[in-house]
Amino acid sequence: MTGCMTIRGFQIYPERLYLTAQQAILQDLRHVIRQAPMFSPQTPYGKPMSVRMTSAGRVGWISDRQGYRYAPQHPDGGAWPAIPETVLGLWRDLIGMDRDPDCCLINFYGEGARMGMHQDRDEADFSWPVLSVSLGDEGLFRIGNQTRGGKTESIWLRSGGVVVMGGPARLTYHGIDRIRFGSSSLLAKGGRINVTCRVVD
Repeated sequence: MTGCMTIRGFQIYPERLYLTAQQAILQDLRHVIRQAPMFSPQTPYGKPMSVRMTSAGRVGWISDRQGYRYAPQHPDGGAWPAIPETVLGLWRDLIGMDRDPDCCLINFYGEGARMGMHQDRDEADFSWPVLSVSLGDEGLFRIGNQTRGGKTESIWLRSGGVVVMGGPARLTYHGIDRIRFGSSSLLAKGGRINVTCRVVD
């Protein structure tokens, strides 16, 4: 495990998780996905997103013609699975024991997938950080500003890297410009999984 670097308030732990820890989280996420299958969301404007996603926890994040929001059920009507203990342990280590997250959002980036610049602002209380975990292929993480536009900085996030977005970084625009497909052997067929944990209300 390496130390922490800070870029525009984002606390970045480049190699926070050893391979065995990555594999343990991945195994738990596969169990979640079996219960709550990945789906392909649309933006409120009807444009399909290039990532596939699912969630664990009390609520899950969804996007469709009705907008971006947290929902108590998977789009197929089923309950969201519990957040895996491997993920909760990381949250408690880096964020604290005062409160566990309500949602663990799981995004899968296949070849060519990306995530445009955005703020995480569908939650009620921005005083709680967002915890982000990278598994699999490297992703080019771009960090902007608290308003759209302006100069940005980018860093490659590798498998096992963890980012904490709190304080001044909590409402900073950020995104994934691209992935280096096949740069990691963690996922047999390639791709990147990003796990983000949030306190919702």
